[in-house]
Amino acid sequence: MMYADLIDQEDLLGQLKALGFEVPIGATAEQACECAVRGLNDVRASTLRTMVKQMYTSSATILPAVRQAIDKQLLPALALYQQSRSA
Repeated sequence: MMYADLIDQEDLLGQLKALGFEVPIGATAEQACECAVRGLNDVRASTLRTMVKQMYTSSATILPAVRQAIDKQLLPALALYQQSRSA
């Protein structure tokens, strides 16, 4: 049998928690991403960028709900943070 590597909501929450982000128990992917971008600073932004890059460049399939949460919450917040640091 072949098993595909999948990144689901639990994987996302686990990765965020492992990186030190506080995520409520039972949070959705979107809620977890919202929590992760609160109070962004240079270290948190760098950590999140690295996590997203690893997820997007891995051979694993990111489930649609997780990809949507990253695209709607994490990426715009990181871009806005970067712009505010450049200004």
